[in-house]
Amino acid sequence: MREIQASDVTQTVRRLCVEANCRLPEDMRACIARSRDEEAWPIARDILDRIIENYEIADRDCVPICQDTGMACVFLEIGQDAHVNGDLAEAVHEGVRQGYADGYLRKSVVADPLRRVNTGDNTPAMIYYEIVPGDRLKITVAPKGFGSENMSRIAMLRPSDGEDGVKDFVVRCAEEAGPNPCPPIVIGVGIGGTFDRAALLAKKALMRPVDVRSDDPYYAAMEAELLARVNALGIGPQGFGGKTTALAVNILACPTHIAGLPVAVNINCHVTRHQSEVL
Repeated sequence: MREIQASDVTQTVRRLCVEANCRLPEDMRACIARSRDEEAWPIARDILDRIIENYEIADRDCVPICQDTGMACVFLEIGQDAHVNGDLAEAVHEGVRQGYADGYLRKSVVADPLRRVNTGDNTPAMIYYEIVPGDRLKITVAPKGFGSENMSRIAMLRPSDGEDGVKDFVVRCAEEAGPNPCPPIVIGVGIGGTFDRAALLAKKALMRPVDVRSDDPYYAAMEAELLARVNALGIGPQGFGGKTTALAVNILACPTHIAGLPVAVNINCHVTRHQSEVL
């Protein structure tokens, strides 16, 4: 059994909160730059230029890419032969607390969804646990802004709706979202499981690099088709038109019940932030 100190978890989460908010992953940068070169509409090209300038300044000066520094979603892949010496959840929350203070990141969390009193430190984090083989702990911090989160949807389709029903639902979600999630967007799609499992799959799908397709050829083809259909909507960067409405569609699927076809769509803006470290 390998020991991991809770204090190390706190320091890692603290650092990842700042890095994720200030440094866009390389796959996102490359995809945005490539989309700019392929964009024919002058206004769309100009907006993509401003997006590129923005993330370059954020990286250079270590300042947030977006004023909405998000709700801290923290994914923990815990090796079954690892033991955290201390309170793991509290270690994560403390890391978020320190990271959002030290990085001068906006505090966006309210303690109750109806009474709306800000917690003042961006806690609690939304923590997702997964037990995996090995003795390591992988921590991924993915701040989630709510301009895009608010555009996410879930549907309990009938099995008879089939593949076409799934595709139409995904495209409809993107069309109804329009400019609200700050396109170009990344679309995470979760198919199968239960009501809650499909939503988690959709959020996890956003962690996959945008230049990596599903390892299942069936879903890889569906991702390509959906990306083409969403971009054909013509919403474009920031909703001003153009062919760059989405940068990627990432699908994750899992087994489900014979009577169900759950589908979740979790949308992220062009600031699809996530940083990971393995302890």
